[in-house]
Amino acid sequence: MTGLIERIGQCIPGSPSDKTVWDELEKLLGAAFFSGMRATQQNPIYHGEGDVLVHTQMVCRQLSENPAFHSLKTGQKTELFLAAVFHDIGKVKSTRIENGNPVSPHHASTGSMIVRKFLWKNCGICGSPDLMTFRETVCTLVRWHMLPVHLPDQAETERKIRTVAAIGELVPDFSWNLLCMLAEADVKGRIAEDISEGLMKVELSGLMAEDIGCLYRPNCFADSFTKHAYFSGRKVQPDQTLFDNTWGEVIMLSGLPGTGKDTWIRELHFDIPMISLDDIRTELRIDPGDNQGEIIQTAYERAREFLRKKQPFLWNATDLTKETRQKLVSLFEQYGASVRIVYLETNWENRMKQNCGRKDAVQESAVEKMLGKTVPPTPDEAQIVEWICV
Repeated sequence: MTGLIERIGQCIPGSPSDKTVWDELEKLLGAAFFSGMRATQQNPIYHGEGDVLVHTQMVCRQLSENPAFHSLKTGQKTELFLAAVFHDIGKVKSTRIENGNPVSPHHASTGSMIVRKFLWKNCGICGSPDLMTFRETVCTLVRWHMLPVHLPDQAETERKIRTVAAIGELVPDFSWNLLCMLAEADVKGRIAEDISEGLMKVELSGLMAEDIGCLYRPNCFADSFTKHAYFSGRKVQPDQTLFDNTWGEVIMLSGLPGTGKDTWIRELHFDIPMISLDDIRTELRIDPGDNQGEIIQTAYERAREFLRKKQPFLWNATDLTKETRQKLVSLFEQYGASVRIVYLETNWENRMKQNCGRKDAVQESAVEKMLGKTVPPTPDEAQIVEWICV
């Protein structure tokens, strides 16, 4: 782990009676985050305490007063506390005024991407399994911190619990238990009239997760085909075994430019054809900064040719967002293929060096924009999802 993570841990209360060292945290994480939260107002109906920073400090106080928080192992304590610090950072970007009151639509998903980019690029928390686990535990908690409060009012509660819990397959420090601890602190760290109702819903969400065996770990499924069928919406139970009628596998890569996808492919000596958007770009003599529509159309046409022949192949592109990946997965599965998503990551310095060494190097400003939109694939997206550090 990095020295920064250790220094952040030293700012966290060691017992329920200790205080957070906010001045030091601000130095470590940057004044911009704190000034942004301080300047962002909230709806007084739900946040009578005032701005986002005041709320954040109250949430951290409530978390540190929870004895269960201090029973966590050191890494998880730091991850959970940092998630509390950043849980509403998305409000800084997403807040607007409607009917005279501040609203912050999609602030949880926005916040998780802000935190991912900051921890990855600014803090160097990337490129190794331990660092990925730390970063993505924080980001997952930020992304889903509101779910335990809203879950009891939604449909398909068990499927949603299992879907989010499954992230723990790739991010072993994450659990529904941590999510509920954050949500409880979030509800308590406010001045509002609906606190009792919110706490009741968080408790109910935790009980539902415990009842289906997902409070501390993901559910086990009979096999990967059954698991993907369940997450795709089919009415199937985790212990059922469905007949796998797929004819073969399409391997889809995901990763920033310069990560080393081509090197990884060469080293594993895949005996299947490959569709590479970079190769098609070179073939069609299209600059990376120009319109990429013809490249994508050509790639899709070649994919359909392989799929009609029931020919396994490798799809080599960045595929950094869930929306992009799901469009591809849907296409591949329509033809009866199974899909394996392989997400590759390296540290920021190696990635920059490898990107600059490419003949078709992507501008670093463009890569930074990509990083700001990057969401690593989760287990619900395909039959098999892997994260690999290269």
